[in-house]
Amino acid sequence: MSKPLLGLILGGVLGVLDGLSALVTSPDVPDVQQGIVGIVIGSTGKGLVAGLCTGFFSKKFNSLPLGLAFGLGIGFLLALPIAIVQGSHHLEILVPGSMVGLIVGFATQKYGAALRRPPA
Repeated sequence: MSKPLLGLILGGVLGVLDGLSALVTSPDVPDVQQGIVGIVIGSTGKGLVAGLCTGFFSKKFNSLPLGLAFGLGIGFLLALPIAIVQGSHHLEILVPGSMVGLIVGFATQKYGAALRRPPA
């Protein structure tokens, strides 16, 4: 499977889990319970974007440390505006978002198909 496709699929799946983690980290907050559908949709979109970006990065740079750093960074940067707008629950937003990027960065570097070069 190509690295961008792997990143897209894994980012989407982990994005859903990231959104659902709001129920676990803040179960007593009524806003979370009422807005869980929007949270899951937003987290899924964020995971898809992070996965696709990380997959293309991993396709260009075949380096596990760079893939981990890029994934962590893109996950953090995509979660940061949401945390700022939310105004609270910064750790509950930034940590899972960053972890999605980190996991996708690892998976795309480790398990994605390497770029094939035609024989010379």
